[in-house]
Amino acid sequence: MSERPGRNRIPELSAIPWEGPRAITQYARVGRDLCRDLTQEFEIGADELYAVLIRSFKGHPVLSLLGAPDVRLRARRVVKRLKRAAELQKGAGTELVKFHAQFRKEFVDVLPKANPEKRKSTFDWKDDD
Repeated sequence: MSERPGRNRIPELSAIPWEGPRAITQYARVGRDLCRDLTQEFEIGADELYAVLIRSFKGHPVLSLLGAPDVRLRARRVVKRLKRAAELQKGAGTELVKFHAQFRKEFVDVLPKANPEKRKSTFDWKDDD
């Protein structure tokens, strides 16, 4: 087992070495994308789970005997937590964008200047015919 087990679970992030501004930009972008994916998964999962719970436990004899609240109410309570997890992932994605912006703001004076020469296209638009 690794000393840092969480690092092995998210290879997209752990593979990014902290070697400069590009790495921080890439880390923030990949992290934001992962948060977006988790947000969508939790939202879809919540909808699917609600449908499964309603279908599986509607009219369940034990729930009826115990005088338990309606299955829909119970399912909403359970699914509410998954929806909350989706909201928090959305917030985490937003924080990663802010993390990148804060890095730029705090270290803009020490970041290497963009080289306009490198940005010029090297594609030759002339027809070779």
